[in-house]
Amino acid sequence: QVQLVESGGGLVQAGGSLRLSCVASGSIDSINRMGWYRQAPGNQRELVATIITDGTTNYADSVKGRFTISRDNARMTVFLQMNSLKPEDTAVYYCNADITGRYRGAMNYWGKGTLVTVSS
Repeated sequence: QVQLVESGGGLVQAGGSLRLSCVASGSIDSINRMGWYRQAPGNQRELVATIITDGTTNYADSVKGRFTISRDNARMTVFLQMNSLKPEDTAVYYCNADITGRYRGAMNYWGKGTLVTVSS
C-alpha cells in the first residue's frame, strides 16, 4: 500500500519561514512527478509547485521567488521551503505524486495534508 505523509506545518508570523516534507512509503517501483497543492477555506485546491525526476520545477505565480520545491529521490521525499510567508498563504497543504507501485501500476496519490497558518 502506497502512502504519502506530510509534516512541517504550523503557525508562523507573516514574513517567517516553514519547511514542509512529504515522504512516500510502500511497495514503490518509481516516482515521477511530485508536488504540493493547497486549499484555503472556501477555495478550491490549487497548485503550488511540482518537480519531476530530473529536477525540473514549476511554480504558481503567487509563490514564485518565495517558495522552493526540492526532492530526495533516494529517500522518496519532497520538500517545500516557504519563505516570506503571507497571511494569504494560509491553507492546508497537500502532497501529491505520480507513483508506479510494484503491484498496482502507475497511479496518482494524495497525502492527508498539513495545515499552515500565517498570522499578520
